[in-house]
Amino acid sequence: MGGVKQEQNDGPPPRGTQSSDAVQEEPVKKRGWPKGKKRKKVLPNGPKAPVTGYVRFLNERREQIRAKHPDLPFPEITKRLGAEWSRLAPHDKQRFLDEAEREKLQYARELREYQQSEAYQITCAKIQDKKVKREESPSVIINANSSGSAALKGSDHLSNRFDVPIFTEEFLDQNKAREAELRRLRKANVEFEEQNAVLQKHISDMYSAKERLEAELGQDELRTQALHRHLLAIKHTLVSSLSTVALPGTGETPSLGTLDSYLSRLSGTLESNPHEHRALLAQLHDVLSHLDSEKL
Repeated sequence: MGGVKQEQNDGPPPRGTQSSDAVQEEPVKKRGWPKGKKRKKVLPNGPKAPVTGYVRFLNERREQIRAKHPDLPFPEITKRLGAEWSRLAPHDKQRFLDEAEREKLQYARELREYQQSEAYQITCAKIQDKKVKREESPSVIINANSSGSAALKGSDHLSNRFDVPIFTEEFLDQNKAREAELRRLRKANVEFEEQNAVLQKHISDMYSAKERLEAELGQDELRTQALHRHLLAIKHTLVSSLSTVALPGTGETPSLGTLDSYLSRLSGTLESNPHEHRALLAQLHDVLSHLDSEKL
């Protein structure tokens, strides 16, 4: 009987009947920024820090997952993408790693240029001033009249205050992914602004070409008007000179309206039978020989 009783006592206690000692002995798991890992300093007005190849993969695939599963929560999307990254082929991973390396080299160049600027020196001076003021001010105010138990209770309450979801690893991962997405949107905005600048330049070039073509068209119109006036002067001269040369058979003389048809019929008559119209040819030759060439 003693052995059976001993086995019953060694089993797990019923639900809801655990002793307070067991609850107190269970360590409280606190989450926060990993111990010994320093946060990267954010430089105001400085270049944006590059993201890793894994974060680039997350940013590229996240919207595709959201489109397929719109009701899926953000942590579950990150979890699925993490599993997908671990199964990704090495040559597919290398594309994201190469892009991250190029962005890292570009960030290093921009950082060196920024550290040599006056804005960086001003920022460092402000950060140093804040650090000195923070070290001079008291970090914790302790009430000397409080009892030891009250101080211990306040310490437990303070530790519980920081055991909230905002300081968990899950929230930090979400915040990191959000910041990476924000950097991606900023980069896309910069690219769109560059494309807009290129388009604005194309529009300006098109306006310049349009103005040039309009100027050339105006010059062509002026030349056309000059040629038209010259043609009218030639017609007036021919009509005046050929007013005494009548067409055989009809006796028609040219006018401004009938000059083209008159010349066509006169040419046809002379070409068809030049021997019969020798007198007309002589008369026409005499008229054209006295024609004022300067008016033509």
